[in-house]
Amino acid sequence: MNQENMYIPYIMQIEKVTDEAPLVKTFRLRFANPEDAEKFTFKAGQFGEYSIFGEGESTFCIASSPTRKGYIECTFRQAGRVTSALTNCEEGDIVGFRGPYGNTFPLDDWKGKNMLFIAGGIGLPPLRCVIWNCLDTRENFNDITIVYGAKTVADLVYKNELEEWKNRQDVNLYLTVDPGGETPDWKGEVGFVPTVLKKAAPSGDNTIAIVCGPPIMIKLTLPVLKDLGFNDGNIYTTLENRMKCGIGKCGHCNVGPIYVCKDGPVFSYPELLALPAEY
Repeated sequence: MNQENMYIPYIMQIEKVTDEAPLVKTFRLRFANPEDAEKFTFKAGQFGEYSIFGEGESTFCIASSPTRKGYIECTFRQAGRVTSALTNCEEGDIVGFRGPYGNTFPLDDWKGKNMLFIAGGIGLPPLRCVIWNCLDTRENFNDITIVYGAKTVADLVYKNELEEWKNRQDVNLYLTVDPGGETPDWKGEVGFVPTVLKKAAPSGDNTIAIVCGPPIMIKLTLPVLKDLGFNDGNIYTTLENRMKCGIGKCGHCNVGPIYVCKDGPVFSYPELLALPAEY
């Protein structure tokens, strides 16, 4: 973040805009100031505040990997005033970025382990950062398995990268869409993510599982992971939907004794269990 004033954003230029799915876009952002680009660092799991001057700012993850230098990427769905303003931006336009904020996935502690990524819909962007981090340092990890689903084929994000992962010999990729969401040429699974996970049956032995997606998907996925032999301490997720200011000032993400933006957004399953039941 800006070391002189945490409220002042970096000035970023949109280098590339990718239409991912209906109402979903990815921006590749480069720092307008080369010195900022040289000094900026982040780790997998952190997030930022993306702003349109005169409209406000919105919170979402850094979807690119810290192994990819010189730029950051974010993926967002048009849902409100700020994201609508972002949607109207074009390549070459200027936006603001504050960050990085939050804690990180402990990748150094996971060296030598198998990695299982489970995502639903727009839940893939927070995991994309970690997936590419693991793939760019492939020698540090054993088996890598990705289970990803969406309502329809059109709703799958990162379609080009999904194709790339499917063709890699060192990645096990399972793609699925909800019943009725398939197209005539769809060659993936048809079914909900927990069902496909059960069918894939990755071993819980020496494996870290990271889950991100709609709450109902996460709720139904956790029992499957337990049945597959995963220890609670090896299951992680990332929470973003309640964050606003990013620095623990507004209280919008306060849950019991924690602030999601400062104590998260990465949480292990035991940490989730310690949160108030209503969350």
